[in-house]
Amino acid sequence: MRSARSMAKRLFDLVASGLGLLLLVPLLLLMALAIKLDSPGPVFFRQARVGRHGVEFRIHKFRTMLHFERSGSAGPQSAVAQLTVGADPRITRVGALLRRTRLDELAQLIDVLCGNMSLVGPRPEVPRYVATYPRDLRDKVLSVRPGITDPASLAFRDESAMLACAADPQREYIEIVLPAKLRLSARYIDEASFGTDLRLIAATLRTLWIGR
Repeated sequence: MRSARSMAKRLFDLVASGLGLLLLVPLLLLMALAIKLDSPGPVFFRQARVGRHGVEFRIHKFRTMLHFERSGSAGPQSAVAQLTVGADPRITRVGALLRRTRLDELAQLIDVLCGNMSLVGPRPEVPRYVATYPRDLRDKVLSVRPGITDPASLAFRDESAMLACAADPQREYIEIVLPAKLRLSARYIDEASFGTDLRLIAATLRTLWIGR
């Protein structure tokens, strides 16, 4: 039963991501052009994330931050740099729009098509934060493909603004935000179904189009 559900989910991901990329080609090309004209650097931001069964992959996002040649990514790879807090000065003008509308996440349809991600599933984290997961929750959350959206993504849509209010954003993220996200992800995995995924996709689109 679980295997059949997993195969059906993967088939849906393949069809939906393929159609999505095909239909969104004009928008994706326009976004790529805007990024290139706005600031020097690559169109995509690539970063190591931990996927299913703990296997690392490099996620795709449209670049929203200034590009630093030395690190080869959108900013230094320190612990603090891996969090986006409030009005981060690294964010470009086009990047601010892409982040606000979540259009930068559309590039992850490539990861879904390649099999590294699913449309719905726990958001993939960087290795540094996965190392802080409690063992039982780690095994559960990493037992499925990570996704573009999930209950935690909706619940913490204003995460950046919330962290900006914290005295120590990194500590707030590790001790408060991350455990709450993991609990939501674990509950999603326990209750996951095709219907649940469709409702989460609909809720995500509704949130993006008409706000909270």
